Amino acid sequence: MRILLVGEYSRLHNSLKEGLISLQHEVTIVSSGDGFKNYPSDYSIDAKWSKKPALNIFRQLIYRFFRYDFAALERGLRFFFLLPKFKDFDVVQLINEAPVKTNPALELYLLKRIKKQNHKLYLLSCGTSYLNLTFLMARKPLKSILTPYFEDKSLHSKYRYIFDYLTKGHIRLHDFIYENCQGIIASDFDYVLPLQGDKKFIGLIPNPVNWTKLGYKKPETNTGIVIFLGINQWNYHQKGIRYFEEALQLIKAKYPGKVTVIIAQNTPYNDYIEMYDKAHILLDQVYAYDQGYNALEAMAKGKVVFTGAEKEFSEYYKLTEKVAINAIPDVAYLVKELSFLIENPEEISAISTRARAFIEKEHDYVKIAEKYIEAWNAN
Repeated sequence: MRILLVGEYSRLHNSLKEGLISLQHEVTIVSSGDGFKNYPSDYSIDAKWSKKPALNIFRQLIYRFFRYDFAALERGLRFFFLLPKFKDFDVVQLINEAPVKTNPALELYLLKRIKKQNHKLYLLSCGTSYLNLTFLMARKPLKSILTPYFEDKSLHSKYRYIFDYLTKGHIRLHDFIYENCQGIIASDFDYVLPLQGDKKFIGLIPNPVNWTKLGYKKPETNTGIVIFLGINQWNYHQKGIRYFEEALQLIKAKYPGKVTVIIAQNTPYNDYIEMYDKAHILLDQVYAYDQGYNALEAMAKGKVVFTGAEKEFSEYYKLTEKVAINAIPDVAYLVKELSFLIENPEEISAISTRARAFIEKEHDYVKIAEKYIEAWNAN
């Protein structure tokens, strides 16, 4: 089977590709690399010219006054010139409703061409989308990435890129994909909830993780506990980072000399991984029901991860013991959970072992690739 994966977030499509290749399928990825994370692609549409120093100042000025980003146009044009290479694939899968990350009109044109010159089209729900966002705007889940906005409307500018999914241009894009795709696949419970009962919803296929590339190291806590916090300025509020920052200040004061804190900000993927390899505990996000890709990779390495691990997640996987710490937007709660781990390091070791076993069992990249093949063939 020939498979085209369009777009990349958090290395999901790269891990899926590795699983599919092991099953003897031909796989091609086209993406921008997701900005500073710089994930691998077979064909890159990264906006290289717009980022050059001489042009970037002009680009920033245009964006400030007109909210138009020339980098988005460059990505679209690079994709356009690659279209002849993206023909006759059995399956095309989009990482979300705007996988090229260009302006909506050009994105719509490009995806119409992709649909016309290939066979089956599928959509992943693993980030912001029109369906996901309209569900969250109704305040149906108890917690979501919109919770900070609901509590403080002055954060509107920080959510502007999310609310773009409710504009007329994007809705036209959503409508085209929805009507022309064979189905929508959710990558975790945060995306299952908005899709339940939808006629296009195929079901949940957990994120694929190539754990064979992620070496497990049994945590040694004799010389102290290392806590890692990764910060991406673009989703600072959506992940609830401020709760982690406040909790860490209290933890450092409570356990001087016993705790080391590592903070990475807007760090390329490979450097980010090297930094958190030293940690025992990783702080991910407070508004999720399930783990995203960053948390899963850390769990595969045996880190104790503060992330989404609500009862819906535990019940689905029939878990009776913790494989991660369910994080909520409550500083006192976070301090309590961190303090317990620091004072009981044997629990760090126990959760570490269970986390790795969970990833190998439920997120194995080859088993997950088989589930994708089954879903694509069935629809």
